[in-house]
Amino acid sequence: MLDELVSDLVSAWGSWAPTLSHDGSQVAFVSDRRGRPEIWICDASPVGKGQTSAARVVEISSDPVISVSWSADGEWLACTVAPDGGVRTHVWVFRPDGTDLRRVAGSAYEHAVLGPWARHGHQLVVSVPRASVSTDSRCDLVDPMTGERERIAHGGLVEVLDVSANERFALLRAGRRGQHYCVTLDRLKDHDYPLLPYPHTGSTESGLVRPAAWSKHADHLTAYLVTDAGLPRAALAGVDLERDGVRGSVGILAARDDGELERIDADDAGRLLTLVWNVGGRSELELYDTCTGTRTSVQDLPGAVVTGCVLARNGRSAVLSVESPLSPPRLWRLDTTTLAWSPIDVAPAHIPDDLVEPTLEHFIAYDGLPLTGWLYRPRGASVEGPVLLSFHGGPEAQERPAFSAQHQAVVAAGISVFAPNVRGSTGYGRRFAHLDDRNGRYNAIADVGSCVDYLVQAGIGEPRQIAISGRSYGGYLTLAALVRFPGLFAAGIDICGMSDLLTFYRDTEPWIAHAAVTKYGHPEHDRGLLEDLSPLRKAAAIAAPLLVVHGEHDTNVPIGEARQIVAALQALCKPVEYLELAGEGHEYRRRMSRIALISRLLEFLADHLLQPPDTAHADSGLAGTVTALRRRGDDELSRRRALPD
Repeated sequence: MLDELVSDLVSAWGSWAPTLSHDGSQVAFVSDRRGRPEIWICDASPVGKGQTSAARVVEISSDPVISVSWSADGEWLACTVAPDGGVRTHVWVFRPDGTDLRRVAGSAYEHAVLGPWARHGHQLVVSVPRASVSTDSRCDLVDPMTGERERIAHGGLVEVLDVSANERFALLRAGRRGQHYCVTLDRLKDHDYPLLPYPHTGSTESGLVRPAAWSKHADHLTAYLVTDAGLPRAALAGVDLERDGVRGSVGILAARDDGELERIDADDAGRLLTLVWNVGGRSELELYDTCTGTRTSVQDLPGAVVTGCVLARNGRSAVLSVESPLSPPRLWRLDTTTLAWSPIDVAPAHIPDDLVEPTLEHFIAYDGLPLTGWLYRPRGASVEGPVLLSFHGGPEAQERPAFSAQHQAVVAAGISVFAPNVRGSTGYGRRFAHLDDRNGRYNAIADVGSCVDYLVQAGIGEPRQIAISGRSYGGYLTLAALVRFPGLFAAGIDICGMSDLLTFYRDTEPWIAHAAVTKYGHPEHDRGLLEDLSPLRKAAAIAAPLLVVHGEHDTNVPIGEARQIVAALQALCKPVEYLELAGEGHEYRRRMSRIALISRLLEFLADHLLQPPDTAHADSGLAGTVTALRRRGDDELSRRRALPD
């Protein structure tokens, strides 16, 4: 039955965001196995064949936990908590047994970001982004034992990526979206030095500092950067640092023509690095020996997409979070000597065994630009039929063959899902990712029409049975396409999308607005452009029935973006439905919220994409199933609203 399938899909918990203890014997991670993301700890050592380590939960908060990190001395852990599921997060510290729990940063009015631990002891970096246009972001080094703080840096959008072992140098990142740059800060002299030559084109997204492999002296350092500055694709750059932190030699240590470097980690000695590559949406793993420059490909990755990778401080093992369309993220241990894999946590029960593997489809946009998308088709489908066109957020993100309860539930209902990567998506090189900047937004919206053309011409979608959906930026793209292509879609589903780019700038978090200028345009200098690109101002053109979904605590894309498009369509007597998820922010992390969303989405598609219940499609039982699921989710949300504060 479809209702059981949806329940099993949403209940299929995962484990992600691993962090290792100082000796690599234990791993802490985030898991939603009890219905919401919490911190769990288990042994990271190998176990017998067919066995896994027993995990224990660490009670921190009734609110969702976002990330966790272990101190260098193993005495403390730090985590990020999202109060009420909202966007503004807090940073907490605690002992591995859960004692000495205390909040060290964040409040109802202040967003705090968990940064790196110092390489020795238990000093923790905490960043607080700017709270208004007149304030700076600040980064502090915090002692969880005493609560003492020491300012490292402050600036417009500054963030600490790493701290050297002697704590004299900090690796800082600053800049707006798609234009990040890195410097080394000499904390002793209070002076910073650029790491890559200026001027440059591109962005440096992450990095770390380790002892230089070419030197026997501990005060010689190398900064390892994930960057596409001046490059067609993100690669590994090495920047040797002089003893005062000044940039020395710079070189590209590892690059690929067919993929982009996505994430790195290193052991304490700086002798071994893990390199996770994104190749057409799938992950590939390499080990990089900094002494010899040798790259070793690791085979038999236990899943399609790596969502987290941490290397033990001694370099002998790594723990990865890996997922696939058929399985939510699980933790696996890699022996870096033998390259053998072993599972760490147990697999969730009741994962359906008839889920669908997507295929990667290639097609051409209206202007000749090559595009791709992941196609999920119901089993046995061979002719054109109903399709849900689904767009990811970002737009600096990528649809990948990961686990999606929503995609699988829609396919089980007899509807194909096509999830494309239109221009502006990451994973396909620097140029592709910037093709939608500012005025390029028009071309990205036009790509939606090319997706429909492909579905029809390939015999996948029946022209009158194609719906469009998306979340965050994908929700905006849904609204924009409904405005630009009236009559093209049978229905639309906007999940936490922007409806007016100017009100988005006005109401979103200040640090989000400040960073978004390079992507969308300036709210003052580009006002005319933003007005023209805002679907709310052309709501009268929307012809298809629309479902709008939003979290009540969303301050990334503020909830007003949903309420104003719903109000506008109601005033125009247009068909529109609205689902507001209690206790959720921009991400929907609680199990019953996801059940409420998927059940309402299925019901909406049954009403507007499939034939009415009194026709042949009534035999599928979809209408009754989604009504029951919707009632179950709504009942849970009502119960949550009634809980005392």
